[in-house]
Amino acid sequence: MIEDNETIDEFLARHTDDVEEAVRKAAAQEVMPRWQRLAEHEVDQKTGPHDLVTDADRKAELILTGALPALLPGSVVVGEEAVHANPASYEAIRGGAPVWIVDPVDGTRQFVRGETGFCTLVALAHRGVVRASWTYAPALDRLATAVRGRGAHLDGERLHAGPPEPGRDLRVATSHPDYTTDEQKRALLALRTPGVAPRPCGSAGLEYLAVARGECDAVAFSWEAAWDHAAGLLLVEEAGGTHLTVTGEPFRVTGGNELPFTAARDAATARRLVALLSGEAA
Repeated sequence: MIEDNETIDEFLARHTDDVEEAVRKAAAQEVMPRWQRLAEHEVDQKTGPHDLVTDADRKAELILTGALPALLPGSVVVGEEAVHANPASYEAIRGGAPVWIVDPVDGTRQFVRGETGFCTLVALAHRGVVRASWTYAPALDRLATAVRGRGAHLDGERLHAGPPEPGRDLRVATSHPDYTTDEQKRALLALRTPGVAPRPCGSAGLEYLAVARGECDAVAFSWEAAWDHAAGLLLVEEAGGTHLTVTGEPFRVTGGNELPFTAARDAATARRLVALLSGEAA
């Protein structure tokens, strides 16, 4: 547990492994036993057929909601499923307490289909600044972590995004058409231009990891839900990348962003994509 007068930096220096253990435990107990074994009654729709939730989502979030504040007393949890049940609980992201931002199963559709492309996302933020993150792909047994100012790592190996290869089309994962409005589709159509190769995204958390690893050049997303973005944005930053909204400002996990936004391997790529998304490109 955090000690009296211990800062968040001191907490992270002492307890990142404890958070990792909590994330792995939630996935081991509630996610992986249901992977490729989901019963029909364990899958529900939230807002529609493309917005799924499973018993794995709900129960893994409950485990994390108990475990994470126990490590950091005074902190609160903002989880995707809890916010669906009580939208007002999202406001804690804008409060003064340290907040754990949790997506128990990011890529639920892939999880329901029995594919490996899903992950558990946890980020620790304070006063709008993401301080640390954990991205765990349990079907692949891969864990990416980032601590602000201390770099990003995948299974213990330092991540360096680096600039894209000159002369090659930019590989950009974008908001999936199933989850976008007509207006958002029109904005993202600006990326269908020579030199850019957009494709629909899968799990947002794993797309961010691909950017941090240099396997994908950027993402371009049109929604704000902090549980989808907080962990991955810090991964990209700590791997040397950056993120910008169409106004040229960094994305804020507290909300109020002008959308779409991008996170990219380097600043030049981010600026190029923002120019396209905002209609300013020549």
